[in-house]
Amino acid sequence: MSEGTMQRAAQRDDRDDQRGRQGARRLRGALVCAAAVPAMLMAAGCSSGSDSGSDAGAKSGGDSTQAAGSDGGATASASPTVQATRYTKLPEPCAVLSKSTLGDLVPKGLKSAKAGKTDDASARSSCSWSSLDNNGVKGSQFRWLNVSLLRFESDTARGSGNDQAETYYAKQVKDAQAVEGAKSTKSAPVAGAGDEATAVRYDLKKKEGAFKQQTVVARVENVVVTVDYNGAGLAGDKTPDAGKLTKAAEKAVKEIVAKVSSANGVGGTGTSGGGSGTSSSPSPSKSTAKSGSKSASPSASSSKSASKSASPSASAAAAGKN
Repeated sequence: MSEGTMQRAAQRDDRDDQRGRQGARRLRGALVCAAAVPAMLMAAGCSSGSDSGSDAGAKSGGDSTQAAGSDGGATASASPTVQATRYTKLPEPCAVLSKSTLGDLVPKGLKSAKAGKTDDASARSSCSWSSLDNNGVKGSQFRWLNVSLLRFESDTARGSGNDQAETYYAKQVKDAQAVEGAKSTKSAPVAGAGDEATAVRYDLKKKEGAFKQQTVVARVENVVVTVDYNGAGLAGDKTPDAGKLTKAAEKAVKEIVAKVSSANGVGGTGTSGGGSGTSSSPSPSKSTAKSGSKSASPSASSSKSASKSASPSASAAAAGKN
């Protein structure tokens, strides 16, 4: 082979090598591009998914915000309320009757007043009197009088003071009508004594004698007044007239109802015109405004006051027999 031929072959080999190296570079570039395309697609997909998530999150956040806004805009339901009580205190129990009235009911017992025990004088109180008119061999006249007052507070759990008083009033009347051993029981409404009043009278036989019992129950707004009054002729003295005793007890309950009203700054006889108490009710006291304040409930002695009639003491009975 000639030197020229060898030179051209070498040049051709050089050109082939260059083309080979160029081809190899193009192949590597293509492979790199081919590898880069999925990565780019993946990146684009991730970017798209991320954007979609952001959009969804934004939409979801918007919906949540909107929902929260609609919930936040809803007004809370109003707290339950009850009618405020009209009467916020009670008069002193041993001072609810005038000396004149006491003179009619317990003529020999004006100074015998005895206040009952109470843990809250503004909610419950009582006072009793006894009278023994000793006529020696002609016998004796015995009288016993008890006054009890119970005031109810309005409470969201128990209801209004008026409603509670109505329930207790009805119970007192029912108890008076169902006294064990009572004979000739009669009941009648009493006019002019608060919102409602009932007089119950009956005869009760005891070892000391025959007793004429009167129980008059009255309600004025959220206060219940109970008057228990009985009389007996002892040691042969005549039995008192039941009609006169009942009238005396009714007079007493009307006077007490008026006293309850005046003690709370309300004029008149305590009649509230149907018991609504909405037109002239004073603002509730601080104790009334607190729902947790004590609501008056009948004490054991109060709840039985209508069903118990007093007997004369041993000394009274002994005096009556002399």
